[in-house]
Amino acid sequence: MRMLLTVQMDTDKSNKAITDNELAGIMQSAMERLQPEAAYFGAKEGQRTGFIVFDLKEPSDIPSVAEPFFMKLGAKVTLIPVMNLDDVRSGLAKAGHG
Repeated sequence: MRMLLTVQMDTDKSNKAITDNELAGIMQSAMERLQPEAAYFGAKEGQRTGFIVFDLKEPSDIPSVAEPFFMKLGAKVTLIPVMNLDDVRSGLAKAGHG
């Protein structure tokens, strides 16, 4: 299932990860694990934030997705199922509104 992973990083922990030259490696490891469709980074609510769209193959994969961000960056992690336009069209057709 296509998911939007939002990772809001704790400022102190992410500052330390930057100072220790670890943040890039943490993100690279996550990108290799998730193989995202898209990944963007910016600020949300004053915190460094990653917005990552990826395919969640099994719900049991959630801990392996979230835990590195919790443990290494003290991050607030949100997972939201999302659709692209083709998915919306298909869903509307199945609902009899297509």
